[in-house]
Amino acid sequence: MMAAQTQTAATTDSPSRRAVPKTVKTVVPAIEDCAYTQFYCEENVWRLCEYVRTHEAQELAKCFVAFISNDSRCVPLWRQRMGKSEDKLITWDYHVIFMYEPDERCLVFDLDSDLPFPTYFHKYVTETLRTDHILRPEHYRYFRVVPAATFLQKFASDRRHMRREDGSWMHPPPPSPPIALSECVHNLDDFISMDAKRGVGTVYNLQDFVRRFYKNM
Repeated sequence: MMAAQTQTAATTDSPSRRAVPKTVKTVVPAIEDCAYTQFYCEENVWRLCEYVRTHEAQELAKCFVAFISNDSRCVPLWRQRMGKSEDKLITWDYHVIFMYEPDERCLVFDLDSDLPFPTYFHKYVTETLRTDHILRPEHYRYFRVVPAATFLQKFASDRRHMRREDGSWMHPPPPSPPIALSECVHNLDDFISMDAKRGVGTVYNLQDFVRRFYKNM
């Protein structure tokens, strides 16, 4: 695993951001050096959080995990590498991204996206989330945002959601052991749920999610 590097994030998302010459220190490895298993986005993001805790502990408080889902478990996202259409549209039951907010800016790290890694928050919203206005209400996206430190402390998955009734895998799991807590082996549904009274973190609709993380510089 490579050490964190200082580099400039993608700067093509808006005129205001193109005018900002500052660089942002990336707190995770380059994408090719990240632990990644297709269809296990929650564990991929957990490993990113773990990397920050181990190598950039002073930055952990500036990192967040966002679960994207809805009651229908049907969320359209664009610019996803698995998308078959020209604009790479795919519908997930849920998706998970890593976010880093070092200052007035916010970066999104999405290991399943064909956008740069990382991408400025506003560009990610524009390219990947777009707007709910073009969707049916049951497909509106909601976001459970959890501080990275809390995610590391509270998340557990024994990967049962990826097993068929006969016990076989729908998709091969990561080579690493399942993520478990002393008091719990599986609580993924609490994170995917967009019921604000359930689980940890804060649940936002798209508009409030953008309002929380986008500062127009």
